[in-house]
Amino acid sequence: MNAKVPEPSTPWRGIFPPMITPLLARDKLDLKGTERLIEHILAGGVHGLFILGTTGEGPSVSHRLRKRLIKRACKQVDGRVPVLVGITDTSFAESIDTARYAADCGAQAAVLAPPFYFPAGQPELFEYLTHLVPELPLPLFLYNMPSTTKLSFELETVRRASELDGVIGLKDSSSNMIYFHRLVELMKARTNFALLVGPEELLGESILIGGNGGVPGGANIYPRLFVEMYEAAAANRLDAVRDLQKKVLQLGAVYSHG
Repeated sequence: MNAKVPEPSTPWRGIFPPMITPLLARDKLDLKGTERLIEHILAGGVHGLFILGTTGEGPSVSHRLRKRLIKRACKQVDGRVPVLVGITDTSFAESIDTARYAADCGAQAAVLAPPFYFPAGQPELFEYLTHLVPELPLPLFLYNMPSTTKLSFELETVRRASELDGVIGLKDSSSNMIYFHRLVELMKARTNFALLVGPEELLGESILIGGNGGVPGGANIYPRLFVEMYEAAAANRLDAVRDLQKKVLQLGAVYSHG
């Protein structure tokens, strides 16, 4: 049975941490570690949980392990917050299969970066979406991650994709604030299309200019920090945003450890 999903008019706002995938071996999920991490993240007051994204190494783990994580995460979260599942794959059929399995497990949305390896342009990317989206049982976030996919969702492609029934937002991990400013301007009349930012250092700024939330990897460690940043920026409390930004930058030093 497919999961109940938010109404199309309901915007997705807040913090949706991209959870790491705890492993005991190359293809063995750390069940106890996964349980502890999910509870730690949810205790920070986040608004959702995103699994099998870039931070979760979704494209790198086996399809068997992906399904095991989806089932465990959805069962443990148990509707407390929405679960978003990455379905990015070089195989069209595998993306569909992962989305269907996620829906059956109770996930609320799918997240898709452009398929990688074979070169493609914007016309091919949009055509891909027109074939994929109607077969998905979940609403879809586009995932702009050009540093890894080598293909961006250009502005006109986002506009056209936003008109497809079932596409509800975009997560931007380009670190290009000019692009994000233009996205906000492009979609300002679309209250049912959410714009989320990936790089945590840009979270406060993105909310202040009209973004809807973020997907900060640092929330695996300190989820409450990013919830506080979201709340401060959404309330336009600039002094608080400046103070929290210092903490975000300090936490960012963790990425220098590998």
